[in-house]
Amino acid sequence: MEQKKCIYDIAVVGAGPAGAVFVKELATARPDLAIVLIDGQTETSAKPCGGLLAPDAQKLLARFDLVLPKSVLEDPQIFAVETIDIEQKIVRYYQRHYLNMDRYAFDRWLLSLVPSHVTVRRGRCKRLQKEGALYNVFVKCEEEETQLRAKAIVGADGGGSLVRRTFFHPMRVQYVAIQEWFESKGQRLPYYSCIFDAKTSDSCSWTIHKGSYVIYGGAFQKQGCREAFDAQKKRLEAFLGNTFGETVKTEACLVSSPRVMKDFCTGKDGVFLLGEAAGFISASSFEGLSSAMYSGKMLADAFAQSTALSDVQKRYRAATRALKRKLRRKSIKRILLCTPFIRKAIMKSGIQSIRPYAKK
Repeated sequence: MEQKKCIYDIAVVGAGPAGAVFVKELATARPDLAIVLIDGQTETSAKPCGGLLAPDAQKLLARFDLVLPKSVLEDPQIFAVETIDIEQKIVRYYQRHYLNMDRYAFDRWLLSLVPSHVTVRRGRCKRLQKEGALYNVFVKCEEEETQLRAKAIVGADGGGSLVRRTFFHPMRVQYVAIQEWFESKGQRLPYYSCIFDAKTSDSCSWTIHKGSYVIYGGAFQKQGCREAFDAQKKRLEAFLGNTFGETVKTEACLVSSPRVMKDFCTGKDGVFLLGEAAGFISASSFEGLSSAMYSGKMLADAFAQSTALSDVQKRYRAATRALKRKLRRKSIKRILLCTPFIRKAIMKSGIQSIRPYAKK
């Protein structure tokens, strides 16, 4: 095993939006800090994600004075979500203002904005341990394992966060997100839909068109998740009167669903959590890009304002209070959307829905 003699000020585990924004902002404000960013993502191991950029995330990019390159965007751009309740046989359309994009390309673009003096280490973080005042980070790339040492750890490694599992209590409620890709061959499938089916899941699923592909995915309870996914797909195909076709690829990962304030964990003792690793994700829609980037910015600001790790933690905890309250309200919204009789009443009322013109 290679012994890395350099001691970094901060080791960041995860180079997605949370980690990339944090490093970009902090490395610009504090070029004196030695930061290593551990990037374990590849195109084939990309996280299952609808790849929709919500208005809050768009607003943050605008505040950064950033413009999204065309190469990140995907066809088609969509203006409404078709909400389907399979069990109740109700369909409603609601206007949305998302940008349809290639999630992997978006992550790579954000990573490209990280200053060149930051060390980016390719590989997956396999384990972590505290040794005295320092942290050991073991990174595996192909067959080689490297040991890095750092004064502080930042976990930006998603719902299945190794950093959170190693040092803190795990998220209480998690689902398995499963997503399949299909070739788009003219099937009459919703461009963008939110699907509810009380028989197979107490959460939501989705369909999204991405260029020449159609994605169908959903969040399911861990026990029997694959069987529930397959059963819901069959029920959805029957409801739509069409099939998805042959599966091109399948993706899966853990996704968090924060329900109470204690589900949010920002860290302590030189270990910090960002994005979904901290519980910063919407329990109602699983939208986490905006919270990931906002938390990255907040922690970068905290580090830029203080050199004492305990003070950084206090500043970061204070800065995220409003975000925690906002996401706690999303858990209440989840109850309204995912309770069948309440959802039926909302959809039947047609409140805030739009009525599409009849197709000729």
